[in-house]
Order: sequence, then C-alpha cells, then structure tokens
Amino acid sequence: MEWGLPWPGAEIAAEAEKAGAAAFCAGEFADHNAYLSTAEMAAGTTTAQVGPGIAYAFARSPFVHASAIRHLSKTAPGRLFLGLGAGTRRMNQDWFVAESGSPAKRMAELITAIRAYLTAENWSHIETQGEFYPVKADIRAPVLGRLDVPILVGAFNKIMIRTVGRAADGVLGHGLFTDAWWSEVVEPALAAGAAETGRDAAEIRRWGWVITAINDEDPDRARLDARRQIAFYLTVKTYDRLVELHGWQAQVEAIRQAFRAGDNDAMAAAVTDEMLAEIAVCGTTGEALATIDRRKALPQLAFLATPSFLVGPKRQAHYARAAVATMEQLDRR
Repeated sequence: MEWGLPWPGAEIAAEAEKAGAAAFCAGEFADHNAYLSTAEMAAGTTTAQVGPGIAYAFARSPFVHASAIRHLSKTAPGRLFLGLGAGTRRMNQDWFVAESGSPAKRMAELITAIRAYLTAENWSHIETQGEFYPVKADIRAPVLGRLDVPILVGAFNKIMIRTVGRAADGVLGHGLFTDAWWSEVVEPALAAGAAETGRDAAEIRRWGWVITAINDEDPDRARLDARRQIAFYLTVKTYDRLVELHGWQAQVEAIRQAFRAGDNDAMAAAVTDEMLAEIAVCGTTGEALATIDRRKALPQLAFLATPSFLVGPKRQAHYARAAVATMEQLDRR
C-alpha cells in the first residue's frame, strides 16, 4: 500500500516525503481552494504527487480546471493529478450557482473536455461534443503541449463509480469507505463501467482517504476524535447505502438525533466499536498497524486523513506526524 497525506503544511510534508509519502492532496471548502492548496503543495514538495483531492467539478468550466493544471505543471512537472468531486445538489445550486443535473453524465463529459485541453498540441483547435460541455476553442497559441495528468473522481454511489470505470483514471474513495464497500460496491461498479468502453479495470487507480488518528500517549482521545469524524460524516444522507450495507441504521439515527440537538458527545457515543474498526485506523501505533494488517481492501494509495471535526491544528499536526511514524514502522517490517 502506498500512502500520503492531506496537505499538512510544508514542514510535516518534508518529513513525510523523507519517510516515503507518495502523494499529498487538498480538499476544498468555503475557506480553502483546492487549486491554491495544490500550488502550496507543488512549491513545498520535491518528489511526491500533488493535486486536488477533490476540487468541486461543476463549479468550474473545463477550461478553468485545465488552465489551473497547466499553470501548476510549471512548478511540479510530472507530479500532478486531478481529483474531481460532484458535490451535492444543494451545494451546486445554492453555493456555487452551478448546473449539476445528470451528474454522472455531466462528469464524464467534463473529464473528456478537460482531457481535450490537457492533451492539445500547440496552435490547436480544441473541440468536443456533448450536451453539457460542447467545447470549440481555437486557441492558436504556443501555450499547450500534451500533459498526461491522471483524472480521478471522488465517487460514492454505483452510478458515479461506473462512470469512473468508463471515463476516469481512478476513483478517490471517501474516508467512510469500508472493506465491504470497496469489495462489494466499488469493484463491481468499476468493472462494469470499464467493460462498457473496453478498458482493463485493473488499470484504474483505487485511491482513497482513510480516517487516521494515532496517539500512543492518549489513545482514547484518538479514538474519540475518530468517532467524532465518522459521526459528522454520517449526518449526511448521501452515505445511507453504506449504512444499510452494514446494518448501522439505528446507530446513524442516534447520530442524527444528537446532531440536531447539538450534542457532540452523544454523536460520538453512537459510533460503535464495530463501526470504528471497519472505518478508521486509530488508537495506539500497534493498534493502527494491526488494523492495516487486518483490512483487506485498503486503497492502493491511502491518504491518511487526520480528523478535523472539533480537532484543532495542533492536534491535527500531532496526528499527521504519528501517521508518518507509523508508516515508517510498517515499511521497516
């Protein structure tokens, strides 16, 4: 298993690269932009792959995604990847004021259009067909030239994962993904999508976030922070099919009741030991290594993601360094 981190800042990133980190990624929200964070990563690293993981796909045009990647390639040539996420219907409509209907079909067309910009030669006329992104760009300037940048999609449901199999270079799994979700949902959907376009499903990247909280001095606090992060994610109904797969409906209903009441302690308490074991890598270093050994379907490249819900920067930095130290131990075995 290769590993990396969501961007922890240049100081910790240097330690992680020295320890063997293969990649860094950057999420996106109201106070941080995925492409600006990728610029920081490109400038603050030397060997690891860097990229959005994810950037909100429909909030930007294909031209804007592609021009950002071209700009970044000047700083990190050959080290970029692009992770795209559809976002929720409400976010697209109310936050981004962007069209997002038929998200799977829209995502496939967006990938095609971005690739057209990234693979265009100098002086090219770039044209793609489609319902959502019909591009006709007669750029006529020596600013292009082919860039081979993997495009991954943060996909959860079967339809979007199937789209990954048809059109993208890889899937970027959510931090909630369990072994069962990877093996029983992701793998069959990837294979089905790949078969539709004659692709080899084995060549599709399986990357993903893994909730990781390791603290040998206070493992109970680490487990609590992991529980809180899981609970926070499960307040969103998008993940109900994963909940149903595992039979966690009663626990998630308790989480959502506590969330509506503003009771963070009750939210965490509703996350059972079974849920914690299936989703997170947490506790002591020894427990974390045992979890990695036990799990059979961790991502090929795992972004060891420190909890962020009710966790401050100092503790996040501690967790990031503990994750790096744990992976060093894993590599030495």
